[in-house]
Amino acid sequence: MQQNIIENGEKKDFGRNWVTSSRFLFHIQLFAFLAFVLGGCYGLYSTHYKGKPKVEVPESTLYTPKYK
Repeated sequence: MQQNIIENGEKKDFGRNWVTSSRFLFHIQLFAFLAFVLGGCYGLYSTHYKGKPKVEVPESTLYTPKYK
């Protein structure tokens, strides 16, 4: 009777039951991967390219330069 109680207790132990431990570790890895991807996407979105700036170009440096 005492052995039966110990065996049932061992089935619930994280280190002894590889099915539940591997399932738990899989979910932890999946959550960490999704958090990493979403964090990277947010980082790229928050520093995205704002647009083409207005730059003053001297007329003498154009493809067809204009001289005075």
